Amino acid sequence: MYGIGIRRVATAMVTASAATLLMTACQPGGTPAGAGSSPSGAPVKPAASTSTSTSGSASPSTPSTPSTPAASATSGSPAHTTTPSTGAKACGLPDLKASMYQAAVRPDGTGTGAAIVEFTNVSGKACTVQGYPTVAGAGNGSPEKNRPLKVTTTGGASTVKVAAGGKAWTKLTFVQVQGEADGYCKSGATPASYPTLVVGVPGAGAHQVALTDGVIAECDDKVTVTALSAAKPS
Repeated sequence: MYGIGIRRVATAMVTASAATLLMTACQPGGTPAGAGSSPSGAPVKPAASTSTSTSGSASPSTPSTPSTPAASATSGSPAHTTTPSTGAKACGLPDLKASMYQAAVRPDGTGTGAAIVEFTNVSGKACTVQGYPTVAGAGNGSPEKNRPLKVTTTGGASTVKVAAGGKAWTKLTFVQVQGEADGYCKSGATPASYPTLVVGVPGAGAHQVALTDGVIAECDDKVTVTALSAAKPS
């Protein structure tokens, strides 16, 4: 009986060992059951590959920025104007001294007809002027009483560099007074007479100036104005 018991125990041990070997052989790749498991018993997930592309899956805090050759080529290069620099600042009110005299070429009639306004640069440095002046009849020393004339411009405007001591000009042509003595206006309006005019230079203030030879006499409070120019008009 004792021998039979020993054999039964031995047989049981052999059977258990065979079962264990059978279970091991059934695992994929021959890996023992339980290998690769986490300590908690949950299956271990495969680690992410470090060579995976980040395109379309980058973190919001580190967005992927594609390279733009055109942008990098122009980076830090501000837009440039095509207008050539004169190398001088714009003239201010105290930089210019105005004078006015009757033009040699003017329409026929009793009135002034046309006048030249001359601006001399007295600043000691070159400065620039540009555009078309405004014109008003001076109101007895009171700016509130100045009478603006309706301006029609003629000719193209450009930047004029006026050297220290240099000059720029504009020509004013009025609606002429007709007839003798006080004359008359073809429109039927009463002729106007102004001892001085207020001529405004764009960016350089208003200059009150009187004719060197007479007073301004004109009709309809209209005037044709040339652009400021480095060429002296006639």
